[in-house]
Amino acid sequence: MTELPLRSPAHHVSPAARWLWALQGAIFLAVVAAVVLVVTTAVDDQLPGWLGTLLAVLRWLLVPIAVVSIVVEPMWRYRVHRWEVTDEAVYTLEGWLTRTWRIVPISRIQTVDTTRGPLQQLFGLTSISVRTASHAGSTSIEQLPADVAERVAHELGLRANAVRDEAT
Repeated sequence: MTELPLRSPAHHVSPAARWLWALQGAIFLAVVAAVVLVVTTAVDDQLPGWLGTLLAVLRWLLVPIAVVSIVVEPMWRYRVHRWEVTDEAVYTLEGWLTRTWRIVPISRIQTVDTTRGPLQQLFGLTSISVRTASHAGSTSIEQLPADVAERVAHELGLRANAVRDEAT
């Protein structure tokens, strides 16, 4: 068996992924802001001093958290997230604080699935899950345009099936 090199994959995810990640950040921020607002207005006088202080600090941090969640994180993730499918393997690189490289040999692939959540559908995006017998050997290619994801998933399924047929 030949060794597969660890390298940066060739393709970016869809540019629309930045908008999806920004929307997800905004939703997260809205939930945090709502919780902080409800807790501070409903029970502010009943909170222990340290918890009241913590919530006051959190209120001041909402703006920087918003900038990071809605602007910085989506742009950074877009620069990092990459994918590539070759004759030998599926390469993925993801993360924004911690980067994760994965290489899944075509011969190890057992299933290929596509997923489109409600927010992904809004932006015309699809994710591909590439599964092996070992959970640790599996990967996903997230936030591809729907047509590209369908084509890649179909090709991966055909390649994996061809490799299995050769082995038997």
